[in-house]
Amino acid sequence: MSLTKVSLPDGSVREFAQAPTVAEVAASIGPGLAKAALAGKVDGRLVDTSYRIEADASVAIITDRDPEGLEVIRHSTAHLLAYAVKDLYPDAQVTIGPVIDDGFFYDFAYKRPFTPEDLQAIESRMTELARKDEPVTREVWSRDEAVSFFESIGERYKAEIIASIPATDDIGLYREGDFVDLCRGPHVPSTGKLKVFKLMKLAGAYWRGDSRNEMLQRIYGTAWARKEDQDAYLHMLEEAEKRDHRKLGRSLDLFHLQDDAPGMVFWHPKGWVLWQQIEQYMRAVYQDNGYQEIRCPQILDRSLWERSGHWENYKDNMFATASENRDYAVKPMNCPGHVQVFNSSLRSYRDLPLRYGEFGACHRNEPSGALHGIMRVRGFVQDDGHIFCTEDQILAECTAYTDLLHRVYRDFGFTDILYKVATRPVARVGSDESWDQAEYALMESLRRSGCEFTIAVGDGAFYGPKIEYTLKDALGRHWQCGTMQVDFNMPQRLGAEYVADDNARRYPVMLHRAIVGSMERFIGILIENHAGAFPAWLAPVQVVVMSITQAHASYATDVVQALKKQGFRVQSDLRNEKISYKIREHSLQKLPYLLVVGEKEMQAGQVAVRARGGVDLGVMPLDEFSRRLADDVAVRGAGSR
Repeated sequence: MSLTKVSLPDGSVREFAQAPTVAEVAASIGPGLAKAALAGKVDGRLVDTSYRIEADASVAIITDRDPEGLEVIRHSTAHLLAYAVKDLYPDAQVTIGPVIDDGFFYDFAYKRPFTPEDLQAIESRMTELARKDEPVTREVWSRDEAVSFFESIGERYKAEIIASIPATDDIGLYREGDFVDLCRGPHVPSTGKLKVFKLMKLAGAYWRGDSRNEMLQRIYGTAWARKEDQDAYLHMLEEAEKRDHRKLGRSLDLFHLQDDAPGMVFWHPKGWVLWQQIEQYMRAVYQDNGYQEIRCPQILDRSLWERSGHWENYKDNMFATASENRDYAVKPMNCPGHVQVFNSSLRSYRDLPLRYGEFGACHRNEPSGALHGIMRVRGFVQDDGHIFCTEDQILAECTAYTDLLHRVYRDFGFTDILYKVATRPVARVGSDESWDQAEYALMESLRRSGCEFTIAVGDGAFYGPKIEYTLKDALGRHWQCGTMQVDFNMPQRLGAEYVADDNARRYPVMLHRAIVGSMERFIGILIENHAGAFPAWLAPVQVVVMSITQAHASYATDVVQALKKQGFRVQSDLRNEKISYKIREHSLQKLPYLLVVGEKEMQAGQVAVRARGGVDLGVMPLDEFSRRLADDVAVRGAGSR
């Protein structure tokens, strides 16, 4: 009799006389693991604990300490949600319920809108069903059998999904109590494994994401392995709500949005000062690192977009216009324009690498439902750069870029960065040798910069691989901002050539790179990261000078002018209001410093200084305060105030 050999992650091998289930493998290791098991991984594939291992295999037991275990918990909790909804509202129809970042959702069709009170009732019922600890079992049906079943119980959406599956395929269904749902799994072995969850909000969603279809009701939820993890997540959401850039944008008078220009930003004076601090900083970065700043047209002929490939692949996201029987498009990206600058004269290999930078205004016809404050807009400006180089220069350019990106992010206060390299997809252009060289260059550049990275196999663009640089903010949230993309395709499509050292004409490699990415989005990230309390070098207003009475207004004005002459951003408040009222009002603006001047300060040529957070720094000569402020402005990064 042949034995089934199971290889475990620690390198040990266990033998079973009969084909064991994942649960039986866990039990053979110990009762603690058997109780904790949520799923298994057999030869790299996630399966239920009831899955029977018919041949020799590598097996890992998945518990709530594994990332996959949390995904199984969330997937199973989505089904628990559907179970509870059907239990409370039998006429409701279930559709789909996937796992998303930090949770899950499930879409329902129901005769009336769900209410917040319904949400509370559903969550309570979920808790009751989980406590019943009902087994969650997998069943395999034929497609037609499954379609007939769901049609018979009035679940037309589910029947439609199953009917779209080939008739020869078996259908996986999961049963818990009286509830049966379509799913590929895996799921927890019983509802009792689901202990920590919360329903978050209601939203609308079109069936299959198509606005031509009926509107469904989406219930969002979150689920965790441990209560302390959920508590930390909910606390983070509370903090994120306080830091919401849309609210702070209004309260700090930085910008606004309105329906007359959906997805476009109206920048107010303070917001535009903030913008200019970032742009001027990035402009200096360009100048100090060998970039030539250029400016390209906003509107380009359709034929150029056809040659670049954008019209074929991206036209639905482009704004088009026409004039004198010619079709044009508002540029969604800057790269074709940069190639035209490169093509404006004959280039030699001695000119390479050639680095162009542009604060290029772009427009993309994003769906209205995808717009989100200034984080996701239709009109935006990128700190866009393109490097034209030879294949032999890719490594050096990528290494220099990563080091530069580190310095920039550090100056803005971001030191925790994640790195991902996306490699060649199946459908691609360029030779394997070119892809080998490009992928090696990207990975080696990160190694030389001391960066650990993950690899997203096959996630590169058809024209080349890329690095994605992701920031972690003060709340631990991730924001993908920087990119470095290697492009073999566009220079060829748009006829970019240089004269090589053997006098042959060759195509350059085009490196697409951005550090902050969309300026609008980056400012939104900064607002939320700093909760509107910008470091002194970025603060739109660095100081407000307040007079105690009208008798001190002239001295307050003199202080303002003296500080302005030194290049500081200063405002005065000479209103005939109580000084406590002024201090309270300006404190809400999260300014780095508040200066108060009265009779004593005026006579001594001094100022009373309050730092952000209500810190009383006492009275000091104006020159001393100026030095302190200058020191603060000079400090960037995590140490800035």
